[in-house]
Amino acid sequence: MNTVKLGLKENRTQFILLVIVNAFVGGMIGLERSILPKIAEAEFHLAAKTAILSFIVVFGIVKAITNFYAGTFANKFGRKNLLVTGWIIALPIPFILMLAPNWNWIIAANILLGLSQGLTWSSTVVMKIDLVGEKERGFAMGLNEFAGYLAVAIVAFITGWIAGNIGLRPYPFYIGIALSFLGLIISWIFIKDTKHHVAKEAETNSIRKLKNIFWDTTIFDANLGSVTQAGLINNLNDGMVWGLFPIILYQKHFNLFEIGIITAIYPAVWGLGQLFTGKMADKFCKKNVLFWGMLLQGIALIFLISANTFLHFAIISVVLGWGTAMVYPTFLATVAEYTHPHDRAKSLGTFRLWRDLGYAFGAILTGIIADAFNINTSIIIIALLTIGSAYIIEYRMRCKPHAIKLTDWLFNKLTRNKNGAKNIHKLCGTEKTAC
Repeated sequence: MNTVKLGLKENRTQFILLVIVNAFVGGMIGLERSILPKIAEAEFHLAAKTAILSFIVVFGIVKAITNFYAGTFANKFGRKNLLVTGWIIALPIPFILMLAPNWNWIIAANILLGLSQGLTWSSTVVMKIDLVGEKERGFAMGLNEFAGYLAVAIVAFITGWIAGNIGLRPYPFYIGIALSFLGLIISWIFIKDTKHHVAKEAETNSIRKLKNIFWDTTIFDANLGSVTQAGLINNLNDGMVWGLFPIILYQKHFNLFEIGIITAIYPAVWGLGQLFTGKMADKFCKKNVLFWGMLLQGIALIFLISANTFLHFAIISVVLGWGTAMVYPTFLATVAEYTHPHDRAKSLGTFRLWRDLGYAFGAILTGIIADAFNINTSIIIIALLTIGSAYIIEYRMRCKPHAIKLTDWLFNKLTRNKNGAKNIHKLCGTEKTAC
């Protein structure tokens, strides 16, 4: 135990390996991101939006439930064992997607994908938090989510390009075969469990244990409950974007290559942005970062209704991606900050249960509204829910004592620059040598 040290620098080799593994995890989602709705229409002749979005519903529900139990099993069976199990489950997914004779096979593949993602992504999140200790959690989560969602973007772009130039199936899914085998090999051979790091941190941690981890994380704790509802709404709007974005672009007569670019911009900004927003979560009041991130997402979705050109959709994707980048590592860092090390895995599992149920709720709600009314109506409703979530954070969460408020920091920066410019102007007007 004495040789165990907490910190990113002290555990950099294992941390880097986990970042690489999580990139492979994200790539498995990117495999479907830009082309599955097109396969639904072109090969299986599905027209109703609820039917097309059914794969997201199944994925979201299965992943959410798996997240919850992954938190419990992580303490019982070990983080590494869950990670390896998740990759074993992932192995048949690309083969099913490329060979599926009907839509039910696609649904089956997404059940496996939900199981795999729940185990693999949850394991890498918890293990990174275990390794780095208290001070760098935001940055650690930023790197984790950066790797995962940048991989989503890259693979979504590549599969869109392959589908547009070679064909929808089977070629795009060859990437998934490589990702799943590499992820399994690295996890099995090179990754080490982090149970000793948890015990080390617990020796000096002063955070009280939660009375009821599930209900406190879900609603009763003001900070944890605010984060949980925002996580659900965030993935609710992501579920809508995942399912409807390609459909909207098809209806606007963009080709598969253009759709691949636009659908990749959003997760690319989301991924890259977290290199910066993760550090923001360590420096600034997490409440402020979450509020502005959710608000930006809601505003971007409203502008989606009037978008027509490639540039319009690209800008919206950037704003939406940046808003999501602000909240994603901050969610996880906040849950870790307000929980005891022995509660952390279960609390994160509870948060991720509700967060990823947002995929299912978003796809169901979007599909029902789009079929009953139109796509624009569903976008407006999801946008308003997202803005409402931002104000729940604003009025319910509290900043930690001495935490730097984001708005105050920006105001001070602007005021300092303005006053500095005035002083220089005054000085230059009186003493030429000072200029």
